Amino acid sequence: MANPTGEQFEITRGAARAVVTEIGAGLRAFEIGGVPYLETFDADANPPKGAGQVLLPWPNRTKAAHWTYQGRKQELEVTEPARGNAIHGLVRHREWTLLEHAESSITFEIDVETQPGWPVPLRARIHYAVAPRELTVTHEMRNEGESAIGVGVGMHPYFRLGDAPTDELTLTLSATRVRPAVPEAQLPYGDEQDVEGTEYDFRTGRLLAGADLDTAFTGLAQAEDGRHHHVLSHGDKAVDVWTDPDFGWVQVFTPEDLLGRGRAVALEPMTCPADALNSGTDLIELEPGTSWTASWGVRIRV
Repeated sequence: MANPTGEQFEITRGAARAVVTEIGAGLRAFEIGGVPYLETFDADANPPKGAGQVLLPWPNRTKAAHWTYQGRKQELEVTEPARGNAIHGLVRHREWTLLEHAESSITFEIDVETQPGWPVPLRARIHYAVAPRELTVTHEMRNEGESAIGVGVGMHPYFRLGDAPTDELTLTLSATRVRPAVPEAQLPYGDEQDVEGTEYDFRTGRLLAGADLDTAFTGLAQAEDGRHHHVLSHGDKAVDVWTDPDFGWVQVFTPEDLLGRGRAVALEPMTCPADALNSGTDLIELEPGTSWTASWGVRIRV
């Protein structure tokens, strides 16, 4: 049986090491000095619960796999059969083309062709680079068609701090608003709400014990460096997930079990929320021949 993630590519710098997959161009591992800061999975396994996958040309769910483009109904493949939705874009299970592989960086490219439910061709690139205590991920999208289209980009990493249990981690988000979702469908409804005074207020840091989240946060405050910062900490150690301003959303997901390690926590940088193809919320508008580029990354503090 073919490896579901294809060839594995390693990049290193100093004590930092990351592994990227050929299928999906996903992030399978990130560690420093042998200490894991990303939930990983076997090289010959499918990514569990979307672990490390690249989500484009939309992240999260498109309701009923339907949306409208220039007055025409688009019918995507239903890729979440239990809920009847199309989830996490079109490239998670496709082979990407390797453009460059250096010791500490790697770049992949893929064409998103016109197909049922997607009417405009795109070209996407992703560039991973490691530094001694940091990983940077840069996304690029280019409209290769003859008409404008709105797109979204996200990723689905699950973070950890070595072997510290997830429930002992403190989560700090720069988010001031939350978008409610229907639990059964995991699709947004109603207006965004302020987090102040609610169970969703993580601005000053809260333990993850007791938190049950599959939740989209926005209203992200910019730090002095112009970026958003979301932090997982345990004692004097921390994983600082930073994003450029275009990543105006973060989905926090705390599944009960991931590969037998117990509870996990995904911090998913997103440019738009679930069902953005229908709502239009924060879609990146790409005119013919134009490109968009933005980055996010992980910095380890010890």
